[in-house]
Amino acid sequence: MSGVMDRRHLLRLGGAFSGLGVAAPFALQLAAAGSAAGQSAPDYKALVCVFLFGGNDSHNTVLATDQDSWGRYFAARNTGADPIALMPPGTAPTPVGQTNAVTGRVAEADMPEAWGGVLPITPRTAQPVPPGTTASTRTFALHPFLGPLQTLFSQGRLAILANVGTLIQPTTKAQYQARSVSLPTSLFSHNDQQSTWQALSTEGARTGWGGRFADLVAGMNGQSTLFTAVSTGGNAVFLSGQSVVQYQLSTGAQPAVVISGAQGASLFGSTAAPGRVRDLITDTNLSSSFAADYSTVVARSISAAGAVNGAFAQPIVTGVAAAPAYTNPITGRTETNTLALQLQTVARMIAASATLGVRRQVFFVSLGGWDTHDFQNTTQPNLLAKVAHALSYFDGALSSIGGIDRRSQVTTFTASDFSRTFSTNGDGTDHAWGGHHFIMGGAVNGGDIYGQYPTLGLDVGGFNNPDNVGGALIPTTSVDQYGATLGRWFGASDAEIDIIFPRLRNFGTRYLGFV
Repeated sequence: MSGVMDRRHLLRLGGAFSGLGVAAPFALQLAAAGSAAGQSAPDYKALVCVFLFGGNDSHNTVLATDQDSWGRYFAARNTGADPIALMPPGTAPTPVGQTNAVTGRVAEADMPEAWGGVLPITPRTAQPVPPGTTASTRTFALHPFLGPLQTLFSQGRLAILANVGTLIQPTTKAQYQARSVSLPTSLFSHNDQQSTWQALSTEGARTGWGGRFADLVAGMNGQSTLFTAVSTGGNAVFLSGQSVVQYQLSTGAQPAVVISGAQGASLFGSTAAPGRVRDLITDTNLSSSFAADYSTVVARSISAAGAVNGAFAQPIVTGVAAAPAYTNPITGRTETNTLALQLQTVARMIAASATLGVRRQVFFVSLGGWDTHDFQNTTQPNLLAKVAHALSYFDGALSSIGGIDRRSQVTTFTASDFSRTFSTNGDGTDHAWGGHHFIMGGAVNGGDIYGQYPTLGLDVGGFNNPDNVGGALIPTTSVDQYGATLGRWFGASDAEIDIIFPRLRNFGTRYLGFV
């Protein structure tokens, strides 16, 4: 996409802002919100996308632990200079400095031996045993640092979608190797696969499926259409609609939005300066039409910022608990969990929804650092622990907003560039394809694994894994099916979903049942 913004595009942005009007309607809403917000659950729904930038290694996130699967998993990953194979269920942590009985290695804080075994989960529905495995029943577990998600899963508010990824149509190993079916463009490329996950096409896409959902519901938000698509994780094509423009918020600190120099009591020692700056940057009496249009957008942005900051000052919002401190499970040191802070801002935005007059919202939050070619044992466990900490906090924050449990109104789901190779490169993993993801919320049919959990193992010793191509797993579920299922819960019709996900017709199952 070109970095140059033409006047027509700027006018379209101005049109999206124009639904805000002036600040007066917000003042009326603020006055009414204190008594209305706590009375009854509003008609409200939100989707929250948690994007894991860099490609999370799903093989060490959700694991098959039946003997057949575990044997091939452990053989493939318990190798190299710094093996990444986790310990089997029920294994006690090996104290640092002592020898682990399974591997014979002396445990260090950043070694799987020191973390204890993977955490068992029991899906409500038995997973079909796929071709290529001799297990009679498949059993499963989570990474040792995903304890909070193990709890949410057992409580029925967290589901797992197995082996999902970018697809044009269902694809077999033989078809992939023969290139006899259409394949996603630029597989294994970070930028292109991030875009394909978010927008169904490679880098340069202009609209994402989250933004397209926002287009459908923006009219339900009255004068507050600008707050339909909200990002705390930076600019994301996922939230770009055909008419809706994403609104970006800062995290943690108050106020929620800061426009430097135009807000505050003084500037350069002058109490009159902030007002003068505001007058200058919102002056529309300019000879240049482009500059006048730009000033109009800025003026409306300032109005919107005032509305958000005013809403965030309301008791129902300030009453949302702050995210608790986070401790790195490997180092024992306190760290900033940026994902938890982003979800804290989302929780406060949801608390402010009645004040702002919004009924439908799509959010985007993100956490980077998942490109674990090296030092995976140091990096990924801490990131997974941050995800578990943040999602558990968010679930708790939504459980009582103004005295109301809002969890059934919010569905949160994870996404990532791709998973990583089943094999290890010695101390990490490389770019791959299909991976496993989490869906959380009160409306989620939790405690279960959806989609087909794949056959595990590399093609060695005469074993031929029907899902493996070069260490990557061919997805058995498409991003289109994932998004369509979320969209139907959000309120999109079958016809609207077919427009947003035109490839959905290539797949036999439209909706996956997790929500």
